[in-house]
Amino acid sequence: MSIRTSLVAAFGAVLLLSGIAATEAAAQQQGKSAGDIMLRGRLIGLLPDEDSTVTVIGGKVDASNAWTGEVDFSYFFTDNIAAELIAATTKHKMSVKGSSSGNVGLGDVWLLPPTLTLQYHFMPKAAFSPYLGAGVTYAVFYNEKVASGLASVDYDNAWGAALQAGFDYALGSNWYFNADVKKIFLNTDVTVRTNAGATIRADTDLNPWVVGLGVGYKF
Repeated sequence: MSIRTSLVAAFGAVLLLSGIAATEAAAQQQGKSAGDIMLRGRLIGLLPDEDSTVTVIGGKVDASNAWTGEVDFSYFFTDNIAAELIAATTKHKMSVKGSSSGNVGLGDVWLLPPTLTLQYHFMPKAAFSPYLGAGVTYAVFYNEKVASGLASVDYDNAWGAALQAGFDYALGSNWYFNADVKKIFLNTDVTVRTNAGATIRADTDLNPWVVGLGVGYKF
């Protein structure tokens, strides 16, 4: 074998080995892995699924749907198991419908329900990777705006359970498309005091669905 042929063969071998190494490195970086951190941003709809018992005037508490942005942070303990912390806040118009006084507006309230879930990610190395999750939420009600004719409307902060399902789809360069739905089981006690001195209480299950679409980046 001539020196020229040997050099060509050696150069080809180096290129082949370099290609194999690059392919293996890319494969190691592909998909979700233990130690990864994923940051997502979503547009979500918080859709209450209410049920309630209202004293004095009867009827049912109604909370309007709301749309907002959401940020969540995930940490992967293993390739399959991750914890996700979700933060968003929404504004809802509240009322009592079908009461003995007809439909009664209560005003507006803001809801902050940070939610922590533990997830199992199926097929973490595949482009399409669905997951299921379960966890807890703590709902904080704040910045109440009371309707005319009412002295105050108070909402009790409350713990609740959360179920979750969704998927990530790899877009390349560590970017992912995400779709997610959660069911939050949330109960709050509402106390309404009128200007006339009457007190009305409502044991209210809000039980919202939270549906969202967004993108995520894996670090």
